[in-house]
Amino acid sequence: MGRHRSDPRGLARILIAAVAVALGLGLLAVGAIALVNALTSSSDQQSPPGAGSASPSAARSSPPAQAAGDTPLVIRAVGGSTLVTITDPGNNNDVVFRGTLAAGEGRKYDQAPLSVVAADGGAVQVTIYGKVEERPAGQRATWYVARK
Repeated sequence: MGRHRSDPRGLARILIAAVAVALGLGLLAVGAIALVNALTSSSDQQSPPGAGSASPSAARSSPPAQAAGDTPLVIRAVGGSTLVTITDPGNNNDVVFRGTLAAGEGRKYDQAPLSVVAADGGAVQVTIYGKVEERPAGQRATWYVARK
């Protein structure tokens, strides 16, 4: 009886199949990462019309006829940086702003209603229609800005 050898073509087929599966999984992972990045970055780059100003200089250029008590929302980081999310509950909870407010950075919004969530309520000063709303430091805090 002779010795049995494995067929070299059989091993090559297995290797080719393994490489094809690895490439397929790699493409699937790259696609999933791209989809997640597209979904999370699109709301940060675009803001709906009427959304608050993104820079302090734009906030200062508001019309002088509008008094501070008429502005629905002014938010400013006073105790350090904190993560803030502002959504429009009247528009399918569209994200108006999601990001970190650095110490001293502020934003002004002339629309209502708005829902505001801060990771650290004591790190931000929230003014709703001219009234300062305070929350304890170190705790997640929420505010709701209703239509006037």
